Amino acid sequence: MKISLSFVGLSVAAIVGLTQQAWGQGANSIQKLFFEGDMVRGAGAEAPGCVLTSQFKRKEAVVWRVRVLDQTGRALDEKGLKGLIVEISDGQKLPLHFGPHPRGKTDDYFWTTSWLIPESYPTGSFSYKVVAIDLGDKSHSWEPFKVDLSQLTVVP
Repeated sequence: MKISLSFVGLSVAAIVGLTQQAWGQGANSIQKLFFEGDMVRGAGAEAPGCVLTSQFKRKEAVVWRVRVLDQTGRALDEKGLKGLIVEISDGQKLPLHFGPHPRGKTDDYFWTTSWLIPESYPTGSFSYKVVAIDLGDKSHSWEPFKVDLSQLTVVP
């Protein structure tokens, strides 16, 4: 009887060990990316610095600031991602660039892009998403909440 129980105990331990090993391999093969970011009104003559907002007037600069983290929490730069773009619901695709911020300083590093809203652009809320392309050519995307206050909103 003792031999049978020992054998059963070893078999269960082996199955659990194999299951954990297979789970670990599966988890490592699926890369998940995590996004942090916001939208700000770009610095200019009327806006002395970046101001956090989701509402913009025509002829103002929308700036997207994004950080992408891997599964370990490490921020990914241009060596860790093939690219990053913002896709606006009107079809525009804006590439982001990685660099230090604020400009000319090295306080922080993240991805940014800006877009000057044309004078003739319609008013209203527009959805957008941020898409990252990893080194394996897989795309990962993030979208803000589906409420107007989180969307890009152009006001008169």
